[in-house]
Amino acid sequence: MTAGIADAAQAVDPAAVMGLLPGRPRLLALGEPTHGEDALLDLRNELFRQLVEQEHYRTIAIESDCMMGLVVDDHVTSGTGVLDDVMERGFSHGWGAFAANRELVRWMRAYNDGRPPAEQVRFAGFDGPLEITGAASPRQALTALHAYLAARVDADLLPCAAETLDHLLGADGRWTDPAAMMDPSRSVGRTPDAGRLRLLADDLVALLDAQTPHLIGASTPEDWHRARLYGRTAVGLLRYHHAMADPSPSRMARLLAVRDSMMAANLLAIAGRGPALVNAHNGHLQRHKSSMRMGGLPVQWWSAGAIVGAHLGEEYAFLATAVGTIRHQGVDAPPPDTVEGLLYALPAERHLVDARRLAAALAGMTPAARVSPWFGYAPLDPAHVAGTDGILFVRDAGRGQAPSASGND
Repeated sequence: MTAGIADAAQAVDPAAVMGLLPGRPRLLALGEPTHGEDALLDLRNELFRQLVEQEHYRTIAIESDCMMGLVVDDHVTSGTGVLDDVMERGFSHGWGAFAANRELVRWMRAYNDGRPPAEQVRFAGFDGPLEITGAASPRQALTALHAYLAARVDADLLPCAAETLDHLLGADGRWTDPAAMMDPSRSVGRTPDAGRLRLLADDLVALLDAQTPHLIGASTPEDWHRARLYGRTAVGLLRYHHAMADPSPSRMARLLAVRDSMMAANLLAIAGRGPALVNAHNGHLQRHKSSMRMGGLPVQWWSAGAIVGAHLGEEYAFLATAVGTIRHQGVDAPPPDTVEGLLYALPAERHLVDARRLAAALAGMTPAARVSPWFGYAPLDPAHVAGTDGILFVRDAGRGQAPSASGND
């Protein structure tokens, strides 16, 4: 058994990663079981840098607000903005405070400096403008989409004037009220104004689609892709707010599903532009259904990775990350009968594990599911091992930077 597990492990490098895959996938996703740990983020940076340089990946996408991410993309591609401001305004969930994310942005800017646009590496957030405590107003996405169309199509084709959107949106505070997350009656998502906004958003996206030949010719490629992002985000946010106002028992499952669906739509759009690297929580990137217990009841929904994998097949690859210890959070050495415990017995500090060979080595035994003593860490599900393309194992995650409360999955 031990020999078989050791045979499945090798050093972490791009050649080894690519050797696990049938070819270079369009989306290569690296998951993490917890957020904000320096050892995991530094490993991500190292591996992503090498994959950009050696395998010519051209986008790095992380689990952060897709609209805020445009600030980072402008900086790394053209030098717009000062790094301190970019880190504050370009990331959600508090990710901009993490030193490794700052280093990633600094490296991307340095890598792009002097390169033609086709050879630059771009940045993307692929999460919706959502927090655990609530969701953003759809104002930014809706008004940006309307402004894009108003500048390029005949006015009589627009479903409404900008002033109509402004009137229906009202004060942004009524959309972002954190009390609505726990009390559906506090949400504005099913008011008459919200209902009309959903119809108008649908009309604007339909106009964007119908005018595709003209708009592509009348836009820069970047303006066109951003307009499509505005449309996806506006529709997704209004759908999310509608679900927030749902008083039924399926409310949380619907909210979680809408979020991952928005993530998947963004990832598929990113994949459409070229090969991309993705970093997020394992739970968002796995090919299996996600599940959790809320209020004592089980909740299930399809993860973004499952949706993307269904669309892309072998063009989507997923590497899960597992850890042995996070001692500063009370996560000590794993029990030896867990997957983490079996990998922890290997000598090196980190490994790249061939998941299929590991699954074969585990045949005939049923590893125990590790139980986390800390809410911020999700152990690897033994039943999911064979559904990954590989596992990055880190013996000790070391001391990281605690994520904000809104950033926990």
